[in-house]
Amino acid sequence: MRIWCCLCFTFDDEEGPDSKGYCEAMRDETLENDAHSGGVGIGANGEDPVEAAPTFDYGELDIHDRDDTRLFEEMIRAVEDGEAAGEAVNAPVSDDGVVVPVALRRSSLRFAQRLRGESSGSVTTVATDVSENAMEDCNRDWYSKRAKVYSVSHDCHYDTLMSPDAGHSGSSEPMNFDFTQNRGVPSEDAIVYHNLIWNSSNDETSFGSNSGGDGGDGSGPSKSDDLEVRMDLSDDLLHMVLSFLGHVDLCRAAMVCKQWRTASAHEDFWRYLNFENRNVTVEQFEDMCHRYPNAVEVNLHGAPSLHYLVMKAVSSLRNLETLTLGRGQLGDPFFHALTDCNLLRSLNVNDATLGNGMQEIPINHDRLQNLQLVKCRVLRISIRCPELQTLSLKRSNMGQAVLNCPLLRVLDIASCHKLSDAAIRSAAISCPQLESLDMSNCSCVSDETLREIAQTCANLHILDASYCPNVSLESVRLPLLTELRLHSCEGITSASMAAISYSYMLEVLELNNCNLLTTVSLDLPRLKSISLVHCRKFVDLNLRSATLSSIMVSNCPSLHRISITSNSLKKLALLRQENLTTLALQCQCLQEVDLTDCESLTNSICEVFSDGGGCPMLRSLILDNCEGLTTVRFCSTSLLSLSLVGCRAITSLDLICPYLEKVCLDGCDHLERASFFPVALRSLNLGICPKLSILKIEAPSMVSLELKGCGVLCEASINCPLLTSLDASFCSQLKDDCLSATAASCPLIESLILMSCPSVGSDGLYSLHWLPNLTVLDLSYTFLMDLLPVFQSCLQLKVLKLQACKYLTDDSLEPLYKGGALPMLQELDLSYGTLCQSAIEDLLACCTHLTHLSLNGCVNMHDLNWGGSDGRASEWPAINSSRASFSLEDNYAAIEQPNRLLQNLNCVGCPNIKKVHIPPMARCSHLSSLNLSLSANLKEVDIACFNLGVLNLSNCYSLVILKLQCPRLTSLFLQSCNINEEAVEAAISQCNMLETLDVRFCPKVFSISMGRLRGACPSLKRVFSSLLSSS
Repeated sequence: MRIWCCLCFTFDDEEGPDSKGYCEAMRDETLENDAHSGGVGIGANGEDPVEAAPTFDYGELDIHDRDDTRLFEEMIRAVEDGEAAGEAVNAPVSDDGVVVPVALRRSSLRFAQRLRGESSGSVTTVATDVSENAMEDCNRDWYSKRAKVYSVSHDCHYDTLMSPDAGHSGSSEPMNFDFTQNRGVPSEDAIVYHNLIWNSSNDETSFGSNSGGDGGDGSGPSKSDDLEVRMDLSDDLLHMVLSFLGHVDLCRAAMVCKQWRTASAHEDFWRYLNFENRNVTVEQFEDMCHRYPNAVEVNLHGAPSLHYLVMKAVSSLRNLETLTLGRGQLGDPFFHALTDCNLLRSLNVNDATLGNGMQEIPINHDRLQNLQLVKCRVLRISIRCPELQTLSLKRSNMGQAVLNCPLLRVLDIASCHKLSDAAIRSAAISCPQLESLDMSNCSCVSDETLREIAQTCANLHILDASYCPNVSLESVRLPLLTELRLHSCEGITSASMAAISYSYMLEVLELNNCNLLTTVSLDLPRLKSISLVHCRKFVDLNLRSATLSSIMVSNCPSLHRISITSNSLKKLALLRQENLTTLALQCQCLQEVDLTDCESLTNSICEVFSDGGGCPMLRSLILDNCEGLTTVRFCSTSLLSLSLVGCRAITSLDLICPYLEKVCLDGCDHLERASFFPVALRSLNLGICPKLSILKIEAPSMVSLELKGCGVLCEASINCPLLTSLDASFCSQLKDDCLSATAASCPLIESLILMSCPSVGSDGLYSLHWLPNLTVLDLSYTFLMDLLPVFQSCLQLKVLKLQACKYLTDDSLEPLYKGGALPMLQELDLSYGTLCQSAIEDLLACCTHLTHLSLNGCVNMHDLNWGGSDGRASEWPAINSSRASFSLEDNYAAIEQPNRLLQNLNCVGCPNIKKVHIPPMARCSHLSSLNLSLSANLKEVDIACFNLGVLNLSNCYSLVILKLQCPRLTSLFLQSCNINEEAVEAAISQCNMLETLDVRFCPKVFSISMGRLRGACPSLKRVFSSLLSSS
């Protein structure tokens, strides 16, 4: 085998009898592609002189179908007689008669064009030498059993000339050159193509621009030998690979090489001839039948001249087993010729006219087993097939069907509207072995016909009588029936259930759209599935079946009662049954129940799903929007998930479910009492229950509890030994005794939120000593007057929030900055408090371990001056505060006291601050964020902080002076400040890492000055400004 790689190709050592014909098909394929792509043609008129072959008409096909059809055309040409094709093709061939591929001939013409401008002498020499060496190597390699693949390299030369007679005589002819135009022109019959030069240790055929060797003495291996890759691909392996391809891909594979062509033409791959919707001619199809007489399956659906094609198939393919036809007319001779196909097992005809449409069509065959006549037009049909087992006449337009099929098991006459009741009865009872009957949409079928069918066809298992309005089944007995479908049967009523109950083998029952059905009461031991959809008058459902595993009940607005007994049912969904009031279940394996939007369910439903209620394995229960529930109590040892979303009428909830892991109570607005004792919940959110007053929880695994917004909660018993987070915000009725009991029973609490809990006092805070791991405490908006209980009980506290604690005195924080209380404290929030300026200054001066401090809205805080000369500032070493003498390295080294750990300082909305001065002597080397926004009277800001990264001065309307020496500042916000652009330019000139500057709505900073600001600070990336121009 030889593989064409890029521009390299070789030929096989031998050739089959049809190689020339196949190469002709390959060449025609290439020429056709050249014609579409505008490539260079061969011959006088741009076309290769090839004998015209039968072609398809592509006009009626789309692009995809044209490509597929063209491939089949090439396949047909490939299997034509090799000798005849060889005579018709006047193309250059190799020594063994293989046609040189046109694609390579075309590329040779492009190479000839590149030879323009070269001297005729050099070109002639090159052409002669190369052609002789190339033919020797080519003849030598034809006998190689290994495929050679050469990698294309820039060092390889692939200019070779071959005459059209080289394949026969081994001689080469020089090219004719036009010296007047200084370019080489190939002779009329010469073929110029690109080919890599084969190298060996015995001869040298590579040449460079000067017709020299590869560079060297020729004793060592050439570069082409170094790049050579050898591959083995046996015929058996190739056969296995090609077995996974379809016909279109097999045609493509046949164009690779002779080995692939031979392998792809193996009859194993062509036992199924698929010409569905293809424009194949009778001659082409006859040739295919001649080539592959052992084909066992043929598909001619949608092919033109259907009758003639199928007659060829029947007469030529004696091993035919499956025949598929359609979209055409089949004459009477075809049905008579079927008897000659002794091995035919399956005949499929779809959307066809049988005969002339006005005569009786006989189908006689002794071995036919499957017959499909779907959507066919015929007046009368007679079928005599003693071995026929499956017959489908679905949607066929016929008035009479005579059957003589004693072994028929499956009969489908759905939508045969012209078949009368008597015709259906006659056809069905003539098949005593019938097991499956589909007569859906046969409106004339009556109970009398079904009775006779039941008496004659004792083995009937499957019956589909959907859309048969005259069927009631009241007097029909089908004891062996396993599947019964009665969609939209207006005659089915509650009286029909007695007849259905007689079918004790029934497994599948479908009663959708039976509008007169009111009650279904069935005791069927083998029933597995039942469907009741859109039964408008359906009221009561009573099912008893040990094997029932699927129930579909939907859109039955009148349904009131459901009683189900089953040992196999695992999932039950009864959605939007607004009038369902009673549900009785005895389902030992039931695990999931969904009763969403069953608004009429009452509290008795709780007993059904509790222990002893008939569902011992229930795991998931959904009762969303069941507004009829008021008092819910579940006691279940199997329940894992419970959803009561939107049950607004529930006032009491009692869950005794030791394995309950998830509960959803969103929308339970009127819940007043809740007991979770015990449960396996890990988290619980009761903040959406504003009327909750009594709570009892015992949850050994709970770690998070949220009671935010339970404003009337006055009694709470919480026993959660693993609880780490408790949010009791806005629980205004929560008292000290409740807090003390919770702290004693939940010793692992780390975060406690008591914001807006005015009833919590000192006794409750002293009980916090039971919480050794408490690190976060929020007492904002409380009436505390003394923090001593906190300082004594919460020694490990890291976060303390005291927002709007207006009753705290100035001395309340003295233990914090004088007595060393709360040594682990890192974050302190004193926003909107009443502390005076001196207390704030003492706090800032002594609590150097704080990392986050919030003083938002402190009206008593005045200038933030950490570089003054008052009594407190005298504790700091006096250094020259002149900005000209400021040196980060020298001044920070000169300070003997430890640096502050403060990282974030928030002073938002402090109306009395007028000046902020933070010099290096303030020891704020860790300060990274400073927020002074909404300080309306702030006029001057002078900050020198080495690590400050974010400074927010937005809405400081009075700001006029800004001095910054913050080399690591990245974001500066000056929105709505009255500062001028010169001050901004001077301030940011000392900020070498500034990236974001916001000067929107600054009346003295104009958009035209943005260039100046960027020049002052080259590191700026984002500048936000308003479109204001200078007046």
